[in-house]
Parts: sequence; C-alpha cells; structure tokens
Amino acid sequence: MAFVDVLTIEGLTVDFRGDEGLVRAVDGVSLSVPAGRTVALVGESGSGKTVISQAIMGLLPKKAKITSGRILFNDPDEGGRQTDIAALEPSGRKMRAIRGNRIAIVFQEPMTSLSPLHTVGDQIGEAAQLHRGCSRAEAREITREMLRLVQFPDPDRALASYPFQLSGGLRQRAVIAMALVCRPALLIADEPTTALDVTIQAEILKLIRDLQRELAMSVLMITHDFGVVANVAHDVVVVYHGRVMESGPVDEIFRAPQHDYLKALLRAVPRFEMAPGERLVPIRPIAPASSGFLAKTGTRERTSDGPIVTFERVFKSYGAKRKRGSRLVGPIRAMDDINFTVRRGECLGIVGESGSGKTTSALALMRAIDIDSGRILFDDGHGAVDVAHLRGSDLFAYRRKAQMIFQDPFSSLNPRMTVNEIISEPLTIHEKLSPEERSERVRELMRLVGLDPRFLRRYPHSFSGGQRQRIGIARALALKPDLIVCDEPVSALDVSVQAQILNLLKDLQSELGLTYIFVSHNLAVIDYMADRVVVMCRGRVVEIGATREVVGDPIHPYTKALLTAVPEASLDHPLDFAALSAGRTSDPASWPEPFRLGPDTPPTLVEMRPGRFVCAPGIAGQIPATGQLEVAG
Repeated sequence: MAFVDVLTIEGLTVDFRGDEGLVRAVDGVSLSVPAGRTVALVGESGSGKTVISQAIMGLLPKKAKITSGRILFNDPDEGGRQTDIAALEPSGRKMRAIRGNRIAIVFQEPMTSLSPLHTVGDQIGEAAQLHRGCSRAEAREITREMLRLVQFPDPDRALASYPFQLSGGLRQRAVIAMALVCRPALLIADEPTTALDVTIQAEILKLIRDLQRELAMSVLMITHDFGVVANVAHDVVVVYHGRVMESGPVDEIFRAPQHDYLKALLRAVPRFEMAPGERLVPIRPIAPASSGFLAKTGTRERTSDGPIVTFERVFKSYGAKRKRGSRLVGPIRAMDDINFTVRRGECLGIVGESGSGKTTSALALMRAIDIDSGRILFDDGHGAVDVAHLRGSDLFAYRRKAQMIFQDPFSSLNPRMTVNEIISEPLTIHEKLSPEERSERVRELMRLVGLDPRFLRRYPHSFSGGQRQRIGIARALALKPDLIVCDEPVSALDVSVQAQILNLLKDLQSELGLTYIFVSHNLAVIDYMADRVVVMCRGRVVEIGATREVVGDPIHPYTKALLTAVPEASLDHPLDFAALSAGRTSDPASWPEPFRLGPDTPPTLVEMRPGRFVCAPGIAGQIPATGQLEVAG
C-alpha cells in the first residue's frame, strides 16, 4: 500500500552563527512522514533532532538559519497542495496559518510550555479562537470536547484549573489537547514522555496512537527511548551530529541494524533479559581508577555487620484537612508505616510512580525533611543511630556518611560556581585540609568520574547533561560516604549517556565498597542496578524481594501493572495497550483480595515466599513465616 507523504524534507541544512563561529547543527537531512504513519526521529542530545522540529515549525532561534534544502508540507485538507516551509517568512501570515493549525507540536516539559497565569481552558481555547475563528463560547465548548478526547477525568473542572493544580500526566494531556484542538495533519511530539512515570508514559503513548487513528493524522515522534520507538513507530530515522545515519521500517531497524552507531545505541539500552553479569555497552565508556584517599573507602574497621539502614514504621504526612471541590480531604500520607532494610554493600532499588513516596523516603533518610513517627536507623558499623533525632554535631557528622545524587544535574549545580568550587565545597566544610591537599583530592575525583581536571575552571552550563551528572557524582564522593542515595540519576539522560553513568556507578560501588539506594520509576534500570527492590504505591511498601525474582515473577497486582507498562526496546514484547488500566492499579482500594487496602487498613507485609514480602493484609497472620522479616511490623 502506497502512502502519500504529508511532510518531505530534502537536503535540509541549518547553521548556527555564534561567538565560536559557524556551527552546522543539521547537515543535509532528508526524510519523509507518510499520511497516517508515525516516524520516529532518534538520536542523542545534540544530534539535531529538536533543530529539525524547530525548522519544520518555523521556530528556529535568531542565530540559526536554513542555508539549503526544502521542507515540503502537503496539506491533505487542500488537496495535497505543496508548501515549502523553508521558503516562508517565520513570522509571516502563511507560516502562522500552518503553525499550530495544520502542524502542531507537543514539547518535552509540559510545565514550561503552559502559562502558569492562565487556566488550562483559556490556553487550549486560544488556539481554536486564533485558527478556527471561534467565539469564546464556541472555543470553550471545543476545549471541553478535546479534554474529553484526551481522557481528562473531569473536563469541566479542568477548564478552570491552572497547570500547577494538575499532575505531570494531566499537564501533558493538556498540552496534547492544545496541539490537537485544530485537528492538525501532522503532530510533532518532541520527547513527550521522557519525564513521566512508566504507567503515565504508557497512557500517553496509547493516547497519541488512539488520537492518530481517530483524527487520521501523521506523527513525527522525536525521542531517544528505543522502548517508545518499538511500540509506536512505523518507520525510524537515526541521526547523529546532524546527519542521517540510517533509516527504514521499524522492523528492519531493530532486527537488522546496519550502521555501527545504531548498533551501539541498541547495545546501550537496559533490557530485562540481560544475563547475570552482562554489562551495558556505552558508546563512550568511562573506566574509573580510584587511588589515594578514595581507595580506602571500603576498608574501614567496624564492629557491626548488620544492615546499614533500617526503616521502622515510618510515617510522614503533608497538610491538614483541606477542601477538594466540596469535599473535605484528610492529610496526604507520603509514607504510611514504611518498613525495609538496606544491607551493607548492596544496591537497593526503590520503584513506583510519582506520589508513591520514593523521593520522600530518600529525603527523610537524608534529613532533608522530618518524619512524623517511626525510626530511621543508620549504622556505619559502629552502632545504630536514629537519624530522625540527630542534632548539632551528630547530624553534622552523619551528613559526611550519607550523600545524594540528584535527578536533574543542571538544577542541582550552582551556576555561579566553577566545577572546582562545586566539588571542593564539601571538603571545605567538613575537612581540615591545606589548599594543596584539597586541590589534589578534587583533581582525583575528576579523574575518577572520567573528566579532565583541566575543566575545573569551567561553569556547569559549558558541560553536557552526562558530564554534569558526573560532576554531581564526584561531589557526592568527596567525603568518602558509606551510603549514596541516587534519586532518578539517569531519567533525564540519553540512552547512551545513561549506560555510561550506570556502568560508572556499578564500578564505583565495586571499587569503593559503597552502598546505594537507587530511586527510579524505570524498572529496566532497577533490574540492571539493584540487588533487591522495594515497590511503593501511595506511600506504602507493596512488595520487597530480590530484583530478578520480583521482575521475573511479580506477586502484587501493582508490581504486575508496573511491569506491564514498561515499553521494552524489542518488537517481540510490545505493550499491551488494551490491558492498560493505570488509574485502577494505583488505587489500593481497587486491588483484589487479599491485597486490597482501605483508607484505614494497616499495610501489613507478609512473607509469601522466602525473602519475598508482599503487602497482603487479607492474609496477614494466616501464613507462617519461612524466614524472619528484618524489621518489625
């Protein structure tokens, strides 16, 4: 069957003129998007994907210029009349008639693409008023229908809501509704699911696919996630440094990749079926080589071999009773009777959706927030201390032993400090060192994470995302901690850089004797990194066990739902979109017996198999323990 091309790009070249001279961001790219089909544009950060989308939308920065090539748009509503977008004035009337009307775009971060000062209804309706000539009342009715189409739970309420009142998934739905309100012929989706939880990501992918069929539109999906590509794309275009490396049907790309770059990208993707001991193969590997003061991290004398961290019946809630519409709602339980341990030298994964309590647990351990009740015990080998009650010099000493690597490497680094100042700050605060000793330690840390010490005078903005994350890792290692909490450390990174960072963390753990708590919503990453995993939902622990056992044979319905929603980079394991019901699986009251949890039901952990603990209050006390739960409760 032949498909008419809605978009055809021929030899597109885009140059940026800056302080360092001319930079070619896109170099002779040619591709096409057939009617009713999805084409995935795949590549690392800096490959030119987003610049191509900006050129199509006429939204290139002032420093950028299309120096050659054509962008041909064939509008099905006008009998396929061809328009060369590259030849149009970006702010001209003809381009404005196309942009947002016939070609629409969904951006990566919904919060930055929505105005915080206007309601969702007004922002979506504005597009209908501008392009379809609707009155305000007509635009409001069209907006209500579009919100219903993108499956908002309460479209009428959403019309008067502001973006900050919506979850990440609902904000992305609002952005999709805004893009589709004029029923475009082509939708450009620029990393639309990168920052979303795995279940929300699956919902958004299903939504885009369903809307594509209903509106008979074409989709250009820009992504670095091969799991997304495998589940939504018909054709794939792989770009690197502004050039097309390989293109073709999705089946050929996955089953018979030809270009070495594409093969390297596929080898860097975490997979569930990886053999024990098998490593990801990053395109640019890092080989840490510890020496000097760092090499002695794992050799400290200790008098205790028990767990390094123990959570005992930990509670944390936010907010007093508040109104939601006309109903009174009680405080939100961020951690509800949390019990688990972290063994010395292991990597414990914590997985769950947004709002599950993952990050709250990490922040409570770091004493960034206070808990309401319970105990968080930390034992560096010299006796356990209750972190929640540390004060003064004891708290100061604890902060040396537990460090954190944050999710966003850019916002966690001070833009006004050089890399040297960032890494040396912990040493300045906690260590009594001469300037020479401090300088040597900083240089050693840079070498450890694979960065050239000559970069120490640079500022964070001059580094890539992966390099910034390595700077954050170096800072976390500066005080030779016993425990490092990794809070989504690779969720914002390209697949190749993600493999680089994951391997680096594994090597550092082995060489320095570190203990990790690895917080993530990506179960494939957890499967690669963690020895054991804690699954959380709505502030409760629902399953604990060895990672391979939990991933290979989940017991709790919520764990099963999480695994079902993971888009694998394989054509042999497609997402079951028909089975997706994330709204119910994350509602404890809708779980089947014996797992169901009411508002006041204690989340009791039951050892259903040796070493496998599942929240099953319906059978608590009926199953004799085959082993001993390491914490009370």
